[in-house]
Amino acid sequence: MNTLKKLSYLLAAAFLSASFVACSDHDDEITVEQQTPSQVLSSTPWETTGAKDKNGNNVALTDASVAGYVGFAYFRTNGNFAIYNLNDVLRSMGTWSVDAQGKTRTIASLNPDGTTIFTRDVEILVLNKNEFTYRIRPNTNDQTFYYDIIHTRTSHAEPSNGQLTLASTPWETTGAKDKDGNNVALDNNSVAGYVGYSYFKANGTFKIFGLNDVLRSEGTWSISPDGKKRTITTATFTRVVDILELNETTFTYRITPDANNPAVFYDIIHTKVNHKEPQ
Repeated sequence: MNTLKKLSYLLAAAFLSASFVACSDHDDEITVEQQTPSQVLSSTPWETTGAKDKNGNNVALTDASVAGYVGFAYFRTNGNFAIYNLNDVLRSMGTWSVDAQGKTRTIASLNPDGTTIFTRDVEILVLNKNEFTYRIRPNTNDQTFYYDIIHTRTSHAEPSNGQLTLASTPWETTGAKDKDGNNVALDNNSVAGYVGYSYFKANGTFKIFGLNDVLRSEGTWSISPDGKKRTITTATFTRVVDILELNETTFTYRITPDANNPAVFYDIIHTKVNHKEPQ
């Protein structure tokens, strides 16, 4: 009899325990919200880490066939993007989108004035939290010829030295000051050569026009890694200036006409402007 009672108690305890576990499992259930393809792409910076040809062979990232697709990419939730070379130099900026099925990514590369340089659609092969791989087809007449560009999730911080800010808008010279802080007329010979509309493109080229929309100079530009100096190079000169202020609305740099007399300088003030680049 004692044996039967003990068995009954054990069975009852086992039943209650099973019921408790089942309830606990149900109560602790976690629901993970599924991300859309766009949310996945914008959730992390991406670094190009590999490329393959149509036969699955590795292609060096320095190969001319794929080098233009290599770098650090930042796809923002507001629909804007910026891509930098692996040396952190800005290469492209504009807008992006991914279709709802996650099969196609589209980018529109933009000029400082918002006009489109090019639009590119690529076929997405892999898109998850760790990998983003797309296919490029360089020859539109031969769809069997392609390269797969492989990107890996990275923690690489986006450069913050002002490149993107400078390239994001046209700039108009709106003021100048001398070493004592006095205003200098923009037609004064000391500063007139620095006055105009400037367009610093994300591909590293620039054009500067006079306020009459006549081209004044063009070439290449860069900003030092610490964001303190801007360099422009044309066919006839290279000029390095100290950046005093660079934000979304103002770009001011200092010129020193005589390097042997640094006590004499002028600060050239530029303001963000909505002025289309003359064609």
